[in-house]
Amino acid sequence: MSPVTKPRGERFTIPGKYLLLILTSICILLMVLTYGTHFLDASVNTVAGTFIVPFEKGVSRAGEWLRLRHEELNTIRSLMAENEELKAKVASLTEENTILTQERYELTDLQALLDLSETYYSYNKVGARVIFMDGGNWYESFIIDKGTDDGLAIDMNVISGGGLVGRITSVGPNWSRVTSIISDGVNVSSQVVSSDLTMIVSGDLKLSDKGLMSFSYLSDPEDKVVKGDKVVTSNISDKYLPGLLVGYIDTVTNDANNLTKSGTIDPAAEFDYLSTVLVITDLKTDDFE
Repeated sequence: MSPVTKPRGERFTIPGKYLLLILTSICILLMVLTYGTHFLDASVNTVAGTFIVPFEKGVSRAGEWLRLRHEELNTIRSLMAENEELKAKVASLTEENTILTQERYELTDLQALLDLSETYYSYNKVGARVIFMDGGNWYESFIIDKGTDDGLAIDMNVISGGGLVGRITSVGPNWSRVTSIISDGVNVSSQVVSSDLTMIVSGDLKLSDKGLMSFSYLSDPEDKVVKGDKVVTSNISDKYLPGLLVGYIDTVTNDANNLTKSGTIDPAAEFDYLSTVLVITDLKTDDFE
């Protein structure tokens, strides 16, 4: 009986040694075809070109996209950290700049007070800070941080910014209220330096918004008084020490009686901004008259 034949009704089988021989022969044939010829190159290249190459390109692009996103994420994190650091530096520099600006203004104020103190060197003085002002844009009345504990008393004159500001009208242990010369109804007996002509300088509610004061009862028949003339407190003032700068002539007008003149004064002190003042502790007495 043939080795590969089978009786009727039996399953077809190939003996193992023949199956091994067949598979070995096929392998040898494929090896010969692969290494000895280019028989399989076209098929392999076709399969690679159709499936493997596009897959590798896709994987490469995905990897490149992931790499770029990772780099972008790292860059964003770095920029965010740098931004927070810069914000902190800006805040710190802003605070330092504010402090330096305040110190510069304080230094300017103190230098102005020093110059003012030297101008009125003959008077005893105490420096003080403005801690409260009444409503309005102009310092018609305000509180300073010195009082009786510092030797201050009612009617002591207050100067700042080159000239007379007002006088103390009420006082406590560590505070004093100053009524300024621009307050409505306040009168200051004054004189023009260049001519010694006297006048009454008054606070005027209507003029205070313009930063001006009024004057009246000026007898000047020879028209000596002109715009820009310096005006100081006179010896006959009952509340104010003599020689304190009040301001400068702004306008001069003949009164209806043709005997006196009136007009406006540009005050020497800056009443729209007061932070520090000098209080003259010498009171007006008969010695000054």
